[in-house]
Amino acid sequence: MPVYGGIERTTAVVIGTGLSGLAVASELQRRGVSSIIVDGLDLLGAGHPANTSSLQRCDAADAASLKERNEILRHLRNYAASHKLDIRNNVRALQLDHLDAGVPGSPTQQWAVRTPGGVLLADHLVLTRCAHSQLRRMLSELGVAAGQNLMAAMHAIGMYLVGVGELITPTPKEVLRQAKVVGHAIFTKVHPDGFPAVLASGFALAAPA
Repeated sequence: MPVYGGIERTTAVVIGTGLSGLAVASELQRRGVSSIIVDGLDLLGAGHPANTSSLQRCDAADAASLKERNEILRHLRNYAASHKLDIRNNVRALQLDHLDAGVPGSPTQQWAVRTPGGVLLADHLVLTRCAHSQLRRMLSELGVAAGQNLMAAMHAIGMYLVGVGELITPTPKEVLRQAKVVGHAIFTKVHPDGFPAVLASGFALAAPA
């Protein structure tokens, strides 16, 4: 893989700086897991880039749901600012490469995320607002046989989804629930021995069980 610019290493790269991206990045921070959040995904050569930029619209059917979403987003942005989350609003991913285990110089990182400024190496990759059809095509290009269990195939290679629904955009509470699930899944892989998370003060994600 040719490299342009510098190389940075982190535990997780989150693609998308909207509600979903901020929710999972905040959950990872709360658990003591480092991440870099980029604005979106523009795959080179793709006719239809993934829509993972900041969420500009809301599919909520009523004003109450819209107000709830905006309130949650405000809290998340305040949390991100106060805890200095590494959010790169003007940086988009151009290429995603899944690395084989044992790559020289990168024994643990599974993903290389190409950006205009260089390459981000990470163990885990979180996508937001990406169509299921596009995900299946992406997995196929990576040589992953997804079959019917898309989530299991993705988790096996360190890829996760937050804020993605089959037919409709998830509600804000569902996005928070997904963020907590993904945050926990990544944390348990980073700390399989159950090392306690670093609980940062500030906005804590809350969603109904």
